[in-house]
Amino acid sequence: MISSMTGFGEVTADIDGVGYSIEIRTVNNRHLKVYTRLPEIASFLSDDIEKLIRSNICRGTVNYSLRMRNVSADALVEVDQPILQGYIQKLKDVAKTCDVKEKIDLSVLLTLPGVIADVKPTEELIEKLRSVILDLSEKVIERLKEMRKQEGSALAGDLLAYCGQLREMTDKVHDKSSDTIEVYHDKLQKRVDELLARANLKIDSDLLAREVAVFAERSDIAEEITRLYSHLDQFESGCKGNENIGRKLDFITQEMLRETNTIGSKAAGGEISSLVIDMKCVIDRIKEQVQNVE
Repeated sequence: MISSMTGFGEVTADIDGVGYSIEIRTVNNRHLKVYTRLPEIASFLSDDIEKLIRSNICRGTVNYSLRMRNVSADALVEVDQPILQGYIQKLKDVAKTCDVKEKIDLSVLLTLPGVIADVKPTEELIEKLRSVILDLSEKVIERLKEMRKQEGSALAGDLLAYCGQLREMTDKVHDKSSDTIEVYHDKLQKRVDELLARANLKIDSDLLAREVAVFAERSDIAEEITRLYSHLDQFESGCKGNENIGRKLDFITQEMLRETNTIGSKAAGGEISSLVIDMKCVIDRIKEQVQNVE
């Protein structure tokens, strides 16, 4: 069954005293765009996480967010003591030179350039974070996919219902198209008889038949109806399949609209024209819903 492009997944876990929380959200997009937000200590996993997402999701804008709690300060930052001691010594020297009472605020010193630096994780920590975070990422993606499938099931139901309505309307157009030529012949015969009666003339029946034949050829919609039925079959089959078919469904919808427009321009009859308007309204609803399909 088709999947929706909108969804949400969340996973939380406490492992070795560290809290992990991952959220992933997706919304509609013609292409696949991935945005990740990671703590500095886990930033080295950005490419791995994006590859994992791209291997599971084909379309949509993906927002991935990882938060970590209770991470040891030693694992995050380190204080460069020689640089800090250098700042302190210079301040003491300035205080003696200017005869100023010495008062040092450590919190201000920590903001000076070079005092605090990010810690490069050890190989052991890197492997541990890689294993934990990628494992949790796979779980959160599976939850996202499950939600997208549930929404996709509802979407498929709506799309198939619209296809059923469109098929019924196409059946009516097909039935009425066979009457169009006879109606045109009768109207043309009546009009010609009225005009010729005033001039007391007669028209060659062969000439009238040729005119009707020309109209019949111009207004023949058999091919368009056949193609429309074929598009409906393909669309319904796609809705029941398991492949990521959103783009294909969008293309088929455009083709259904093209055939319907051609039917409307060829068959100028009042009843068919009215049906064509209703058909285009249904196709518009289909097109709107297809934008949500992965």
